[in-house]
Amino acid sequence: MEKKRLALRKLLAAVEKELLHKPDRRTLDHLSMLAGFQSWDSFQDALHGETSADENFK
Repeated sequence: MEKKRLALRKLLAAVEKELLHKPDRRTLDHLSMLAGFQSWDSFQDALHGETSADENFK
């Protein structure tokens, strides 16, 4: 039983570490493309700035 508990603790620690891991730039670019933007930067500009999302569809 103690082996299972230790294994579960290790698994939970690995999952928590992965959840806190920030995705790399390439992943962020791909996710922003799925949302209809050209890049992560254009998504951030539209989200936080004055840029309109319509700029991406010209």
